[in-house]
Amino acid sequence: MDRPTLTERYLAELSESAPTAAELLGRAQHDTLLTTYYRNRFLPRPLFLGHEEREQLTEDLETLRTALFSLPDRLFDGDLGAFARAVGMTETQIEVILRSQGAATTRMARTDLCVDDSGFKVVEVNVTSSLGGMDNGVMAQALLEHPLLADFAARHGLGFADTARELLHTMYAATGFAPEARPVIAVADWPSSYLSGWGAFLKEFCAHLQALGADAHPCHIGQLDYRDGRVWLGDRAVDVIHRIFLAEDLLESPEAPALMDRVVRAAAAGQVKLFVPLDAELYASKATLAMLSDENNRHLFSAAELAAFDRILPWTRTVRPGTVTLESGRTVDLLDYARADRHDLVLKPTVLHGGSGVVLGEDVTEESWAAHLDAALLGTPSILQRRIRPVTELFPDEDGTLQPWLTVWGVFTMARGFAGIMARGTRLEANVGVVNVATGAHGGTGLYELPPRERTGE
Repeated sequence: MDRPTLTERYLAELSESAPTAAELLGRAQHDTLLTTYYRNRFLPRPLFLGHEEREQLTEDLETLRTALFSLPDRLFDGDLGAFARAVGMTETQIEVILRSQGAATTRMARTDLCVDDSGFKVVEVNVTSSLGGMDNGVMAQALLEHPLLADFAARHGLGFADTARELLHTMYAATGFAPEARPVIAVADWPSSYLSGWGAFLKEFCAHLQALGADAHPCHIGQLDYRDGRVWLGDRAVDVIHRIFLAEDLLESPEAPALMDRVVRAAAAGQVKLFVPLDAELYASKATLAMLSDENNRHLFSAAELAAFDRILPWTRTVRPGTVTLESGRTVDLLDYARADRHDLVLKPTVLHGGSGVVLGEDVTEESWAAHLDAALLGTPSILQRRIRPVTELFPDEDGTLQPWLTVWGVFTMARGFAGIMARGTRLEANVGVVNVATGAHGGTGLYELPPRERTGE
């Protein structure tokens, strides 16, 4: 069964009894972990994914991840510094990142995708340990307490991946700790974001990880101490720093590099494990998607890789003077094309996150669009991407009436492969260009069709 069929069948059953959004959400509305992150804005039903769809999507995302991590070798002769400059990092960031390279490429990622008429399309790839939505397993458990969804899931063999458990498995595998060793984990944010509100969420998140058996504690990196050849959080010797802070935090103030440097030096000296090292963020730059999409690089990839790119990557190019090839095969001047066809394009800074700096061509005037293009040429490394026109999804509202929403899928992949679904959505009538929690989107989860052997107990 596929996504549209599962969705259609569930909506038909919803229409018969017309439960309200509050009834379907149940306990989710009172769970402190969920309410702290989503601020009481929830999607009252899960997104659905068929078994074969999930298998193909997971395979394509793994192909994409492997290709991303091969870019320094394929395009820059292994020069990570040159790669970092090409994806938009500053020299300050590069200096720290080059001293924070992982021994192996991380398996930790959340790829954000929309579904249009042709299938899943990548919006961005988040390769870092600072990922929202890892509580989606809690959301799934809460939604499945409603008899209607519980019965539907049982009849159709639906389940979910507990992303927080997958996180811990991936962290232990990457840092070399056995779960039973219960390493002390400092879940460390940047001071300004921790003190402005994220600290409250991290406290709830660590409580959840503790319930799963982890010895996890929230903090910001300014609270860490360095003595006796160890890193300390209060009177606890820290074994793993689960990194919530970002490479862009290095640009916050003149003091920022020194603060982060202490963590990087401690990890390089073997005094603590850093999960994940900062070099992972190079591959989260949106410039990497342009490198994979660029027709000039297609000869570097195998037929299987190109097939995966063609399925899930929208047309994406770095903003620069010169000619490019469109999907039709037509060659155009990139800047002339961008000015003339802004309604079908999105302009994105390469290294910011959370929708910061994203400009949708059809949502601004011609003059404003031209000014944004000029800024991208003069100093804000950016990409142009074909705008994805997502299909709408129906969700019940406060009185049980089905209403159209725009949704974004956040698909987690980790050490064991597929690791869960984060859903975000906004009402169609809201006319919001960027769908994310920071701009008021509602959050949720997804269920997927289990493999036949798991459904039948074989």
